Amino acid sequence: MNLTDLENFIQERLTKYRFPGLSIALLRGNEVIYSRGFGFRDITESLPATPNTNYCIGSITKAFTAAAIMQLIEKGLMSLEDPVNKFIDVIKSSDIKVYHLLSHTSGIPALGYAEALIDSYYGLSDRWFPIATPDDVISFMRNYNEWLIHRPGERWFYLNEGYVLLGKIIEKVSGMSYESYVKTNLLDKLGMRRSYFSKDEYLRDNDRATPYLINKEGKHVKAEPVFGISADGGLFSNVIDLLKFVEALINRGSRGDVEILSKDSVALMEKTFIQLPYETPVADSYGLGLIIRHDFFGHKLVGHSGSVLVYTAYVGYVPDEKIGVAILANASGYPLSLIGGYALAILLGKNPEKELSYVLTERVYEKLVGTYKNYKETVRIHVKRSGDMLFLEEDSRDSNPVPLVPEKVSEDYALFKVYTLASKIPVEFYVRDSKIVMIYDRYELIKSS
Repeated sequence: MNLTDLENFIQERLTKYRFPGLSIALLRGNEVIYSRGFGFRDITESLPATPNTNYCIGSITKAFTAAAIMQLIEKGLMSLEDPVNKFIDVIKSSDIKVYHLLSHTSGIPALGYAEALIDSYYGLSDRWFPIATPDDVISFMRNYNEWLIHRPGERWFYLNEGYVLLGKIIEKVSGMSYESYVKTNLLDKLGMRRSYFSKDEYLRDNDRATPYLINKEGKHVKAEPVFGISADGGLFSNVIDLLKFVEALINRGSRGDVEILSKDSVALMEKTFIQLPYETPVADSYGLGLIIRHDFFGHKLVGHSGSVLVYTAYVGYVPDEKIGVAILANASGYPLSLIGGYALAILLGKNPEKELSYVLTERVYEKLVGTYKNYKETVRIHVKRSGDMLFLEEDSRDSNPVPLVPEKVSEDYALFKVYTLASKIPVEFYVRDSKIVMIYDRYELIKSS
């Protein structure tokens, strides 16, 4: 197995998106077959990232919360069908069940506590949003019912607040703090000795990643993690520890002689409870604390992403092939799920450069950016990129950039549309004699730079 392409792909994205550092590990069967750190876990101290470097894993924590709920169900202490208001009085309707929170199908739209907290904490918003504990979150969401339009089960709304409630349910049912329950019944059992929730443990950790904001000038600004709210995104871990959890899920609930879940519970977590309102190369539906893609090169792909802005994360696994990946970084930028898809494609024996559509699209976009000129340069048009989109801008004083909406993208031909109030104008790009030709409206132009 040659992982040179994967390492090049990672290094390109770290450079382009200015990531300080990243750690990755790959699993086949019960063996970690590759692990490596890239870049810095701390820039100021010139400390390199390693496979054992700890990062906040963000919403991957939701998979641990879901596993904890499934354990309590297996013990007969609760049920997926239990109404949430049996445990938490902030939920008014008895129609909202535990499984609705697990699958983000409660009908409650995202209330945005996590986004507002992060923006406030890192000074990205004028608004101060002092939410420090799960009880603060519950107080914040007391008027949620004023925003209800859909009944439970009708629509998928990713709801961080719902997983905060699940953490409180775990505490009420188990008689332990959420963090203690997860540590005792999941982390310790799986041998995840360097995974934790608390600030004290973070400060004692000698191989932790410093979190960074990347400002508009591309500078790395040191930050501090947010602590205090755990169940929806507060676990710290490393790629080696995370693959122990992945290994247990791949093996239907067991790692070695240790069983954390029954086969039936894992099957339920991986079952589609609702289709997502969008589709990505690694996601089309949601289970219980896990995201599913049903056709990843003909295989079922299961996983979850995580982001708390200054840390990002992804785990993914293909159960029938017993392969998995874990990736962690100490900044935001390029989706780590796409790096995960690239790695898993290689493990499946595929060529991601040719067989992953998003890799091809990104390569083509890079080629199309530039200035295009027609006959004797009477018309000049610029193609620019911002985020995941290309924009067309005519070379005139009153011109504004307009988005190019992709219709078809291949190595030697791409078709986009420009939408106006009255029309859809095709914009075509051809590769001809090593030149890139644009046909737009009445013009034929050639890329000059």
